[in-house]
Amino acid sequence: MSSNRSLLILPGDGIGPEVMREVRRVIEWFGKRRQVSFDIDEDIVGGASIDAHRTPLTDKALDKAMNADAVLFGSVGGPKWDNLGFDMRPEGGLLTLRKELDLFANLRPAICFPALAGASSLKPELVTGLDILIVRELTGGVYFGEPRGIETLPDGQRRGVNTQVYTTSEIHRVARVAFELARKRRNLVHSSEKANVMESGLLWREEVTRLHKSDYSDVQLQHILADNCAMQLVREPKQFDVIVTDNLFGDLLSDVAAMLTGSLGMLPSASLGAKDASGRSKALYEPVHGSAPDIAGKGLANPIATILSFGMALRYSFDLPNDADLVGKAVENVLAGGLRTADIMQPGMAKVSTGVMGDAIVRELDKLTT
Repeated sequence: MSSNRSLLILPGDGIGPEVMREVRRVIEWFGKRRQVSFDIDEDIVGGASIDAHRTPLTDKALDKAMNADAVLFGSVGGPKWDNLGFDMRPEGGLLTLRKELDLFANLRPAICFPALAGASSLKPELVTGLDILIVRELTGGVYFGEPRGIETLPDGQRRGVNTQVYTTSEIHRVARVAFELARKRRNLVHSSEKANVMESGLLWREEVTRLHKSDYSDVQLQHILADNCAMQLVREPKQFDVIVTDNLFGDLLSDVAAMLTGSLGMLPSASLGAKDASGRSKALYEPVHGSAPDIAGKGLANPIATILSFGMALRYSFDLPNDADLVGKAVENVLAGGLRTADIMQPGMAKVSTGVMGDAIVRELDKLTT
């Protein structure tokens, strides 16, 4: 049995522990049926860590993440912690992980399974067969730029300041990820920014163009303004293959793309760092959905996004593309069979709980490998 692949599981808050339980069942299945085993550790993060340790992420948990091959992250946050200071918010745990692990490339696939085409807010013909990958720069830009803060002006007004800033190296390294991934897909990259009104956007366009010309001229590159990109995502989404963009616009565009698929509960993500000398990179995998505290503990959560996030870990951290495809196929078949959690419920389908959806996916994995 293959071993020594290390996973750190951070379930977090709200529905995080519920969906992560279903992922553990899938991981156990791979150990028993595919001889793909993992050394698993677990810790707390977000509000759970604030309650236990008065910090959203302990040094011990961070150290575990630094030494793991991959981190599986659930969700953080909830109204219980809304009144805490900015530095003590549960979301700070995730931001710290991204920063300390230098997870600069966020991969957000938007795939519409055929059985869910009717659940999208767009016409089925616009989304059936949709397969977009958004590559978002994750550690720079306006979310981390300095100066930042809120100040009181001499006339008594208050002013909030955030700084959008990028360097050549930050742009090149995330663009390289996009170009490399496009080579394995439809060989098309759209680079999105606001070069018409922002100097940082103009730099982004110029540097992506320069890198493309020197190293990736075999990949088709198109530039698109971020506002037009948002419009085109809801007008003709299948024109896109890979979209690479900055931190702010990536945050917005990836959520627009998410809703094309019918539900945030369906979407996984990966955040990757730079490769070291051995080819290994730090990585964190998480569902796109939030902690959904209003349904926590009720068995209503959709575990598919978290299960598909594990599938992305198989592909990008452990170089097991066939096993990753197996996870995706199992999910596709279960949906085709008519099972739905509440967030993707459709007329004529069978509404099931979090656990029953997990059961069905594990059973489908059995069928696919029998």
